[in-house]
Amino acid sequence: MGFFSSIKNLFGGAKPSEAETETTAPRQAPESEASAQDKAAAGGMTEKEAPAGGDIQAEAAQAGKPAAGETAEDATAKQAPAPNARQAVQDSAPAQPASPAEARQEEIPSSPAAPALNDEEKAMTVRLREAEPRLSAWLAVALEGVDRTGDALWQRLRFLLRALDASDEETEAFIRDLAEWTDAMGYEDLADFRSELQYRLALALDLEDEEDERDRLFVKLQEGLAKTRAQLGQGLQTLFAGYGELSPAFWDDLLELFIMADMGMEAATTLCNRLRNRAREAGAKTPAELQPLLAAELGDIFRIPRRVAAINPPEIVLIIGVNGVGKTTTIAKLAYRARSQGKKVMLAAGDTFRAAAVEQLGIWAQRTGSLFHAKGQNADPSAVAWEAVDRAVAEQVDVLFVDTAGRLHTKTNLMEELKKVRSVIARKHPGAPHRSVLILDATTGQNALSQVKLFKEAAGIDEIILTKLDGTAKGGVAVAVAMQFGIPITFVGLGEKMEDLRPFNGDDYARALLEA
Repeated sequence: MGFFSSIKNLFGGAKPSEAETETTAPRQAPESEASAQDKAAAGGMTEKEAPAGGDIQAEAAQAGKPAAGETAEDATAKQAPAPNARQAVQDSAPAQPASPAEARQEEIPSSPAAPALNDEEKAMTVRLREAEPRLSAWLAVALEGVDRTGDALWQRLRFLLRALDASDEETEAFIRDLAEWTDAMGYEDLADFRSELQYRLALALDLEDEEDERDRLFVKLQEGLAKTRAQLGQGLQTLFAGYGELSPAFWDDLLELFIMADMGMEAATTLCNRLRNRAREAGAKTPAELQPLLAAELGDIFRIPRRVAAINPPEIVLIIGVNGVGKTTTIAKLAYRARSQGKKVMLAAGDTFRAAAVEQLGIWAQRTGSLFHAKGQNADPSAVAWEAVDRAVAEQVDVLFVDTAGRLHTKTNLMEELKKVRSVIARKHPGAPHRSVLILDATTGQNALSQVKLFKEAAGIDEIILTKLDGTAKGGVAVAVAMQFGIPITFVGLGEKMEDLRPFNGDDYARALLEA
């Protein structure tokens, strides 16, 4: 949605002047009978709060007679039962301006016309403005007293998104997608998906890099690296406390500690040499002075290089990796992210050999609201990719994720097949695949290095996603991969939920790894 500046204006802390309120606040203008009935049905207005201008229409409706200017069909339509909750989510539309003043206000881009606020929403607006300017704080205000899916949740979210200056179209698309997703996942209790709801809002509002979400990510990263930190982080603390100076014995013990953390001999030796140079340039003499230099060095190692972002749509992403690393679930999480950002997504089932792989990806496509393209089991993967690109172009898809069969990196014939898939995509769509993403299982340790080497030679690698980081003590392999190959790690898997695939930040990784 991209409107963080609007959030600052709304919740920047400073109270608006009366003039500003007159310009930006929604007016309590008279409404049509239809609007009043809509609000009453949604729990937003009682009969006593109905505008006086609608009394004649209301009396006529109660008597079952058409009012002035109405046909009998109109009167009958008014008495029709309210739509169910799902229809209310899908079919709700913003009320039309009820006065020339509101019509003029509708022309102001920064303040779209919105239904008049009821007393509850007015009180909630005040509380939102008084809340700490963080997504979690705003969400806590908006969801107070709501604990299940249904009309109450959709109305509160609709109110929050409009308060954050989202357009009606963006708001309804978000709520519709959320309703379909909770249905597909079988979620009813808000507690089961509240964290993921905040994640979806952060993506939709372009707030993922803001302080609130960065804090949440760091906590997840710390939890995910607990086993690795127990070996490396606590080992470093013990080592630093055991030496008073940077002696040759200290450097030998540091090298051994790096090797034990699955960095490998080559990466561990290189890191120690770089740290020696940093310490010499900074004039560091003690381990205590070396610790911040180590964090800075790790941050530099993980620094993601700039690359050309422009593409010829659709963006085509080729997903590669060995068996069992979590390719299918990672594709689902990537699709979930893209859909939450408002993109149109397609998944192509190029893994045609593993039993039930096509069906599994189809289920994830349904759950994430993505399009799905497949030719069935044992089909030619290159043909699947060719047709999927055709369809993605025709249907104006934003992102196409092409799954491939998991293959042992030592199997030459399978690696040749992967080359063929890549070349077919390139012939079909110039410049594609725009990203070739290798999925690595962090629990494999040093074996990950040989996987990177052979997949890079066979299919090329633009970025790496490191999965299962929360279940291993071998998180140091990330350092080895980054140092040896210079390929950016873009995401890390920190759990099973859809929100647990998070952007990788080298500085945060270093902090989470080194802090005891």
